[in-house]
Amino acid sequence: MAAYVIFIRESMTDPDAFALYGPMSREARGDHAITPLAFYGNLEVLEGAPAEGVVVLQFPSMEAAHAWYDSPAYQAAKAQRMKGADYRVLLVEGV
Repeated sequence: MAAYVIFIRESMTDPDAFALYGPMSREARGDHAITPLAFYGNLEVLEGAPAEGVVVLQFPSMEAAHAWYDSPAYQAAKAQRMKGADYRVLLVEGV
């Protein structure tokens, strides 16, 4: 069953540090089956806290999403992302 990783950027704290995240996250993709469904497109918050940007990634399963997220390459990218911005990240199983 498909699973989705949802990144919600709440605020940018250090654009220079964040700029290093992009190349690292692309490198971390490796052979993982990732389908980007939304990538910082136009955003309208209908309820809840404001957000600066949203990314939605589709994976074949929860296990596949964890294999990518927990990989050493993405964990290194994540550390860089956290230096540059505040995020909420969710993993949700599809129907």
